[in-house]
Amino acid sequence: MQCYNVTLWGGLRVTGAQPTLSICTTCRDGLEARLETRGGVRLAAHVVEEHARRPEIPMKLRGIRCMSQCKRSCIVSLGAPGKFTYVFGDLDPADKTHVAALFELVEKYTKSVDGFLDRRERPDILQASILGRFPPLESQSHLVSDLQAKAS
Repeated sequence: MQCYNVTLWGGLRVTGAQPTLSICTTCRDGLEARLETRGGVRLAAHVVEEHARRPEIPMKLRGIRCMSQCKRSCIVSLGAPGKFTYVFGDLDPADKTHVAALFELVEKYTKSVDGFLDRRERPDILQASILGRFPPLESQSHLVSDLQAKAS
């Protein structure tokens, strides 16, 4: 049985559910012919290995067959119920600092109420490589406006 802490913040229901780190397993990094595996698979393997060494960082890991960002591979996304979702690209599976940055991101994300992380709060490598930040559909964040309500 899994327990969830629930907090109401700005009209947004935020749960204590573990975040999910999704990794595109079909990303190519140009080394496939020599290494015989796709960059995304290698990145995922490094993340799984690091998670085994750092089980205190709560997260679910999953592989996704194509996240449709082929020009910016390798790609990951981070999300949780009731929280902002992030998509990052340009991750190098061979660079251990990229994997370390993902774990630092997850730690900060887990501690945030709604998952919103300012650019300066994210690890350096993940400041420039962000591809998207999406609020949850029920978000009352100041970043979201109801375009239909403004038109009436």
